[in-house]
Amino acid sequence: MEEKNVNVEHDPFAIEHEEWKKRQVRSRFKQLLTISSPIFILILWEFLSRTGLVDARFFPPPSEIVGTFVAMGASGELYNHIGISLYRIFAGFLLGVIPGVILGLLMGLYSPLRHFFSPLVMALMPIPTLALLPIILIIFGVGEVSKIVTIAGSVFFPVVINTVAGVVNIDRIYLDVAKNYGANSKDFFFKIALPGSLPVMIEGIQMGQAIALLTIVAAEMMGANSGIGYLIWTSYNAFLLKEMYVGLVLISFFGYLFSLILRGFQRKLLPWR
Repeated sequence: MEEKNVNVEHDPFAIEHEEWKKRQVRSRFKQLLTISSPIFILILWEFLSRTGLVDARFFPPPSEIVGTFVAMGASGELYNHIGISLYRIFAGFLLGVIPGVILGLLMGLYSPLRHFFSPLVMALMPIPTLALLPIILIIFGVGEVSKIVTIAGSVFFPVVINTVAGVVNIDRIYLDVAKNYGANSKDFFFKIALPGSLPVMIEGIQMGQAIALLTIVAAEMMGANSGIGYLIWTSYNAFLLKEMYVGLVLISFFGYLFSLILRGFQRKLLPWR
């Protein structure tokens, strides 16, 4: 019997199985913590609002906000705001990410381009895109293009900077090996610079996604007649705070959803991280 226990204790498969079970328990515990924190906040908010410890006029109970959400969804009003905002976010995000990745890769690969564009990027990056909104409105008008360009401008710079950093930090040995094997510019671009910079580039894209959500709310507050930002602003002005909170919850939800999607892509593209 003792000999059997000793064999189990030294069995690599049994040890690995025990380690796997421990990892599963830790993973489930972390998932539970992730879910429990927002649930705790909502329960606390509901309690404080119902008991009058906070002013229900300014902080209505979450249950009533959910009721307002359902009513707005049933009327169809909510879907119009969501649809137009998602269109602006995706269009602006792509318009900022694609040129940002291309320029970042070129700047990382070619030193003359990096020295030429770096002062422009560094000079323009600190300027908030919303500060340029009057100029954008003058050039593109008050239609959809101005809002998409505003989002694209906000997303562009973090993507460029992270992509350049990703390419520049590629181990020099990979570039030397590629040169020794006669790699052309296309090979350098697609087989070395792009995959080599992916870890840092994706971090920039995730940052750009968060900035896109911040920008769309502000842009729709200033020059729009639809969208989630417009819903938040007009509800605030009319003191319809439940509708305002519906807009805030939607922005929070989409931010979390987009972050999960990008993390999923990251796990697929970079399984070793």
